[in-house]
Amino acid sequence: MRYISTRGNIEPIGFLDAVMMGLATDGGLLLPETLPQPGPDKVKSWQFLPYQQLAVEILSLFIDDIERRTLEELVERSYASFSHPQVTPIAHRDNVYIMELFHGPTLAFKDVALQLLGNLFEYELARRDSFMNIVGATSGDTGSAAIHGVRGKDRINIFIMHPEGRTSPLQALQMTTVTDPNVFNIAIRGTFDDGQAIVKKIFNDLEFKEKYKLGAVNSINWARVLAQVVYYIYAYFKLKRATGAESVNFSVPTGNFGDIFAGYIAKRIMPEGAINRLILATNSNDILTRFVQHGDYSKGQVIPTMSPSMDIQVSSNFERYLYYLHNENGDKVRADMEQFESTGKLDLSAHLERVRQDFVSASIDERETSATITDFYALNGYLLDPHTAVGVRAAQMNEDPARPTICLATAHPAKFGDAVKRAIGKEPDLPKPLADLAGKESRCTVLDADSEIIKSFIRKNALTSHG
Repeated sequence: MRYISTRGNIEPIGFLDAVMMGLATDGGLLLPETLPQPGPDKVKSWQFLPYQQLAVEILSLFIDDIERRTLEELVERSYASFSHPQVTPIAHRDNVYIMELFHGPTLAFKDVALQLLGNLFEYELARRDSFMNIVGATSGDTGSAAIHGVRGKDRINIFIMHPEGRTSPLQALQMTTVTDPNVFNIAIRGTFDDGQAIVKKIFNDLEFKEKYKLGAVNSINWARVLAQVVYYIYAYFKLKRATGAESVNFSVPTGNFGDIFAGYIAKRIMPEGAINRLILATNSNDILTRFVQHGDYSKGQVIPTMSPSMDIQVSSNFERYLYYLHNENGDKVRADMEQFESTGKLDLSAHLERVRQDFVSASIDERETSATITDFYALNGYLLDPHTAVGVRAAQMNEDPARPTICLATAHPAKFGDAVKRAIGKEPDLPKPLADLAGKESRCTVLDADSEIIKSFIRKNALTSHG
């Protein structure tokens, strides 16, 4: 399997090179040259596999430069830290199936991909006898999951930017209380979009990227998306066994388009109709909903909400979908992204018929989000975090009596205690990993949201050699 750029200006590379490259050197995002199409017999052979074995089967479709035994070991190690034996179990409440993606070490869905990515980095750096400086930005959960994926690992330093005061207090503590010497937390005076723009700018400085051997953990890294494809297919088979359903829908709370793009890839490689509708759920930061409903992909002001991980107005994975929307024409993608860079908007209304074959969408405001947490808890005794509530409400607005809908629960509700308390009148119980954060030493540097200032900080603290 070879990988190419959405902008069409790199020679095809292998999977491990794609993992290490992160952002393509032409400024695009990496994708498989072709999507694998496993036959019906192959797909049928997956239906009773436990999560780890299914992960190996699906990853193997996209990876041909890691020996199978090694891949099995990497997968096993990555999910050994999860507290549930099924890794991503499903709860059935109120005609909705909730896939719990928060049983990893930081209690968020990002752990599913970032535990694997950390182990992939460690494996490949040892094989190359090299080192890496990871640079990333987070709206909340990516940062802590990435830090926990590589903390204490040899050959890696990690620099994570988060928007000062715009994550939940527990999200900030999960990052800043990790004081391993290879971890550098940066609170930027700005938004997540500012941090994301800084990451792209730094990675597009090819001399700086090569000198400091930069690595990416944001969902611009293809391995992040690939790891998430697995749980869509796992959930499909779980529902098929439980209900006999041959077709399911998914409702996905998203701001950066990474999680739902993984669902789109799963839909493309599974038999036609197995994954029917992808419900794209946004909060008041509705750039993706406007795109799906009207073809309007245009930046607005970031609105702070109770679901801060979705407070995004520029979705970094959108370019990958744009590549397929333009029938895999890298020149068109490059022209569109240059236009978006200069004007902040794209009119994609000519593609609406195609888009609506792939997605439906709903934007859920603060009142609806809080009411969904309240009502769902009152009816079912089940507590939703605000992001998951956005997805559940979008599913309720797009009910499909013909097939079950699986809502992705992206974080443990205790991570967003203030929002939950406002909705149900009491604090959620803190699981031990969160309760243990109280009183811990923390370390964080506050800097302006300026790429040159961030680069200067990286220069002072980066690994420049191994050994």
